[in-house]
Parts: sequence; C-alpha cells; structure tokens
Amino acid sequence: MSPKHQEYMQQALNLAKKAKGKTSPNPIVGCVVVKAGRVIGEGYHRRAGLDHAEIVALKKCGAKARGATLYVTLEPCFHVGRTPPCVKALIASGVKKVYIGIKDPNPLTGGKSIALLRRSGVEVSVGLLKAEIERANEDFISYITKRRPFIAIKSAQTLDGKIATRSGESKWITSQATRQKAYRIRDQYDAILVGVNTVLKDNPRLNGFNKKRVIKKIILDSSLKTSLPANLFKGSYESCYVAVTKKASQRKIKAFISKGVHVIVCPSHKDGVDIKWLLKDLAKKEIMSILVEGGAKVCGAMLKSKCVDKMYTYIAPKIIGDHQALSSIDGNNISKLVNAFDVTTDSIETIGKDVLITSYVYRNH
Repeated sequence: MSPKHQEYMQQALNLAKKAKGKTSPNPIVGCVVVKAGRVIGEGYHRRAGLDHAEIVALKKCGAKARGATLYVTLEPCFHVGRTPPCVKALIASGVKKVYIGIKDPNPLTGGKSIALLRRSGVEVSVGLLKAEIERANEDFISYITKRRPFIAIKSAQTLDGKIATRSGESKWITSQATRQKAYRIRDQYDAILVGVNTVLKDNPRLNGFNKKRVIKKIILDSSLKTSLPANLFKGSYESCYVAVTKKASQRKIKAFISKGVHVIVCPSHKDGVDIKWLLKDLAKKEIMSILVEGGAKVCGAMLKSKCVDKMYTYIAPKIIGDHQALSSIDGNNISKLVNAFDVTTDSIETIGKDVLITSYVYRNH
C-alpha cells in the first residue's frame, strides 16, 4: 500500500477526531476526496442529524468528483436513518475508487455498501488504518456489538491506591493541571455516572471542559436519597438520569419527573441497582458512552458487572499509608490472584508530577 494512501486516510481520521464526543449515537467519520494527486474535497460528520462525512466532502467537489478517489474512515451507510444512505450518493457522484478504513459493525450496513459499490463498478479497498480507526470509534463499536454503552472508569489516587483519607478528605489528591485533563476527557463521553454517596458528600457539578456542551449525568441511587437542589441538576434537569429501585418513594419519583429528570426504576441486585439491566436500558436511550467517576464501591460494582472496557487512573506522588483510608476500587472480595481482573496498559502520560495510566480491561471474570 502506497504511503500516500495512508496519508490521505490519516487526514480523514484527523478530520473525524474533530467531532469526538459530539456525534452520539453515531460514529466519528472523516472523508477526503482526491483527484490527480490533489485533495478536491474533505469533510467530517459533526453531529447526529447533519450530513455524513462523505456527503460533506462530495458537496465540496461537485462534478469534479467523477473519476476521483475517495477515502472514508467508515463504510458508507446503506440504510435510511436520520439521513439518506450515503452509498447511493457515492455511486451517483462517479468516484472510481473508494478506500474504506473499517466495515460498519452495524448489521443494517455491515458490508452491504461495500458489495453495492463493487456491483456498481466502483473499485473498493477495505482495511487502511484499521486499528487506528477502530480505536477512535471504540465507543461506537462497543455500543453496536455489545448493545450497551462503552464504559470507562476514572480514579484519582495516591501511590498506595487511596482516593481519600479515613476521614473522607480527597480535595485535592491530584494537581490543577491533572484535573483540567480530566475535564477534557469528560468531553469525549456522553454521560458521567456516580453513586448517590458522591452526590451527597461532594455535591459535584460534573461538567466538562467545554462549558457549552451538555454532558448527561447518571446517579445510582436505589432509595432516591438525592435532592433536587443538588449541583449536578443545575442547568438542565432533562440531561439527568437517576437509577432507582422499587424502594424509592413514589412521591419523590413524581417530583423528580415533574422537573424533567429521567427516573429509571431498575430491578434490584443484592443491595443496589442491577447494573447490567441499567446499561442496556441506557443504550436504548442512545447513550453510547459513560465515564464512571463514582467512589470505590461504585467502581467495584461496575467491574463486578463485567461491563468495564477502559480505565483512566491518575496517580499523584503522595502516600497516605493507612489501611482505613479509602481505596480506589472496593467490593469484589477476590481471595485468589488468578481471579483478579487483567488489565493491559495502553499509555502512560506525565502531567506535571502526576501520572495518567490509560488501560483496557480485557479479562472480566
């Protein structure tokens, strides 16, 4: 494969990444159209309901697209969704060759557009920068194939794995620069999930770095102890979801619903909400990715549910050295190392004196 082809696909991927966190429940997609060694059109999908990347790029090309080569990170859609199928627009444009990064995991398309392009006389190549494009769309791929949101856990801890002292003091373990990094990562996710104890103790706002972007907030609160004046409700009740069980007061549930808060009555699992059931329900509500910022028990419960995909672990060069201080993850009661969760490190980044380890959970017992 010519390095030039990789450069054009990389350009398409860079365009796609501009919309990271903005296209849910759609994937991020970029497109570049080349003719006679020159880019004549490019574009990316900005958000659900707007033109897909291929359409944006082809509109810029006009009649010049005939005979050109098109590079697109994801297989053009075959089905009618919020917009018409892109594959027909590609065929009508007269492009002679299409490089596709990855096949669409959505069975509504899933190779059908590739087959139609080839039947229509368009030369198609699939798999250019496949690994990089799959990583960029890991949330979408998980959402489609697992039928639940992509789940990441975030924790900020000391070198000895503590997120607070025994008295509960946690502000601040990490630096201001690290917290700014964490806010930027929030902007890549549809929603942030916390437990009721975090809401009652810390009263967080759970906003991202981009103040204009509305991030959905999800609270695990089986008995509905949360109150409506809590900070995370400020600005938009409609973007908030409270997961309760039948133990919650019906009167209080009605009060929350009257404000526009989404109250989800879930089956109970031991002492709390059935997390697997909740995640499938949130997927039906088109929540594609969730960043979990709960306490030790919430993070432990998420791992125990076998639904965690990714972890952001911020480590500060501090040691508390107290077994009664709060650990970052709790509640799994693992007695043998063979039963521990296996994690693979993806990257290690220094932020001033702090360290961010990004990893993937690849063995959920």
